[in-house]
Amino acid sequence: MFSSRFHWDVRPNRLTRALADKRRAGGRILDLTESNPTRASLAYPPEIVRAFDDPRLLAYDPAPAGAAEAREAVARYYAARGRHVDPARILLTASTSEGYAWLFKLLADPGGHVLVPRPSYPLFDFLANMESIAVRSYPLAYHGGWAIDLEALAAALSPRTRAVILVNPNNPTGSFVKRHELDAISQLCAARGIAIVSDEVFSDYALGPDPERVDTLIGDGPCLAFSMSGLSKVAGLPQMKLGWIVASGPEALRQEALEKLEWIADTYLSVGAPVQCAAARLLAAGESVQRQIRDRTAANLAFARETLAGSAANLLALEGGWYITVQVPRIRGEEDWTLGLLAREDVLVQPGFFYDFDSEAFLIVSLLTAPEIFREGMARLRRFVDAP
Repeated sequence: MFSSRFHWDVRPNRLTRALADKRRAGGRILDLTESNPTRASLAYPPEIVRAFDDPRLLAYDPAPAGAAEAREAVARYYAARGRHVDPARILLTASTSEGYAWLFKLLADPGGHVLVPRPSYPLFDFLANMESIAVRSYPLAYHGGWAIDLEALAAALSPRTRAVILVNPNNPTGSFVKRHELDAISQLCAARGIAIVSDEVFSDYALGPDPERVDTLIGDGPCLAFSMSGLSKVAGLPQMKLGWIVASGPEALRQEALEKLEWIADTYLSVGAPVQCAAARLLAAGESVQRQIRDRTAANLAFARETLAGSAANLLALEGGWYITVQVPRIRGEEDWTLGLLAREDVLVQPGFFYDFDSEAFLIVSLLTAPEIFREGMARLRRFVDAP
């Protein structure tokens, strides 16, 4: 009766069951996985609520690419970061997840492939499957820092490959694409007629400057490219449901892509009028939330480094984002590490296999966690790792 898209095993895994049991028992859990900024004890300015005090919210005047005023607000966001973007290159979506869906519709027929980084956020398989396309991976290699395995990426390309996805900085490794990597990938894609999709939702959260780093793909490179971001991370407002796509690359390809994207957007008209009317004020008010997030993640990272120094755990290098990767001894598997931490220390972390790490043993911790929880949780993590 139902589509073959729904082939996933939705039964709870061991960690989910153990967590549910802990919560039913009423125990206090130190959750080091918090990724929702609205639940992270941040101070949201009242201007965010006032942004919706606008009589235009009562009118319905749909524009497939998004309201001009909202797209101009996004262009100003980039201008403040030294990037000139013509609002005509911007198309609004309800989220980056929807942006992926629309770009997959634009670029790939059923049976097509997209390349995604490994390790990375575990959503691509679901998004691609919903569009009847397949995911192939290319590895990120770690040797004191993360780098794209360019030879493996080139080998993974096939006649069915329609896009290479870059997550910049990657989640959870916190690694940015470097200029030489982008140059090599762009030349490969241009020669084969493949697009690049750059997920840049965490790009405002770099830990420091690096002249070799690529902060965005916005520009006029040799191949068609799409940069995506949104209020979810830029302003810590995932509930507002506003994202965007910026098209770049050769003009003829870019114009054709935008025309076709507008057809897709016109079919769904999913972005709400209220958030479009409020976009400029939300971006402005969200700057204070973003500053809090940067301060929070920097302080938590410094504490994690201090706490784990000299322990049996190793904190992998990162350049930005909200997450850290903690390498722990391979005396047990990641599932046993996470279950043991939860059972003995009441600390919740995520195993590396959630993010498709190709070896063990890694634990993923969110730097967005409230400081008092983060500090106690990391101290308990060290105690557990160093326990005989």
